[in-house]
Amino acid sequence: MRNGRTLEELARELTRQLETKKDLVLPPSAMRHETDGQGETRLVIDHPDGGRFAVTELARRQLAGKLNIPYAYFERMRTEQQDLLDRNVNTWLQCDEGHKMVRTLDGQARAFLSDRYRRLDNYDLANAVIPILGGLPDVRFESMELTPTRMYIKVVVPPLAYTMAPGDIVQAGIAITNSEVGHGTLSVQPLLYRVLCSNGLIVPERALRKTHIGRALGAEDNAVQVYKEDTLLADDRAFFLKVRDVIQDVVAETTFLEAARKMQRTQGIQLRGDPAKSVQVLANRYELSDGERAGVLRHLVSGGELSGYGLVNAVTHFSQEIPDYDRATVFEELGGKLIELPAREWEGLAAAS
Repeated sequence: MRNGRTLEELARELTRQLETKKDLVLPPSAMRHETDGQGETRLVIDHPDGGRFAVTELARRQLAGKLNIPYAYFERMRTEQQDLLDRNVNTWLQCDEGHKMVRTLDGQARAFLSDRYRRLDNYDLANAVIPILGGLPDVRFESMELTPTRMYIKVVVPPLAYTMAPGDIVQAGIAITNSEVGHGTLSVQPLLYRVLCSNGLIVPERALRKTHIGRALGAEDNAVQVYKEDTLLADDRAFFLKVRDVIQDVVAETTFLEAARKMQRTQGIQLRGDPAKSVQVLANRYELSDGERAGVLRHLVSGGELSGYGLVNAVTHFSQEIPDYDRATVFEELGGKLIELPAREWEGLAAAS
């Protein structure tokens, strides 16, 4: 499993962010877009709680999407015709009706969202779930991280274990993911932790997912609304009670054994063709880069097990080498997708030559 922050480091960063982040819900006409000669963009919000905010890459994508400007064209203007970009964006901002939510942190506009976006904030989620997770038997907080787009909490529960083969044990775990910036849902998913190589595999089944769409937050008039951390939390707290129930289900013995046995069944799938071709089929199917394909193949060959099980473990083991935590987690999720594949889809991987 990809290394991340410790629990203490996560808590410190969440507390720090709590003091600096702010949400503004306001009409787009109250915003102005500026781009400098180097292509750096800013949103200027003329309000006592506003200011000049550097725009992140994700927020640029969201802004372009809300204004129906193709992102490739947005980026071309940003790098080649900055004045044209500002004229386009500001014209459409003035024409746009309703309200939008701008989420800010550390002087950056990190998200440009609908006013129906319902926050499930990382600080509140962590406060709700960490005590629940801490009550699990011998729980180990294995890997936590805060990336620009997501929070991850991954824990392992060692007493709940299953032997895949002599000396090869997997343990139950939980992967909790949340995005404050519209880059995915809140999810609570089972995790299998392979002790032999510290691989983490996230199981897609039995996942709880919560979208961030709720009632509109805009005012009846054009007033700016500022949402700080002590407001609009009642819905979140009610939902966190459901999260508690899902956590208990995710680490139930029946849930764990079902996932572990699916993983074990991949031991019987032999890669009968060319292992390199099998990995190429995998790469094509799941849009892996050439470097990622080569990394998975390297782990498959060095693992010495040319089977579906070997391929699953090659995918999850390679995740530990990926610098980007978000992308590393994608590979842990890919391992989970592979153990769910029907036989006909495995056949295309196993027989590739």
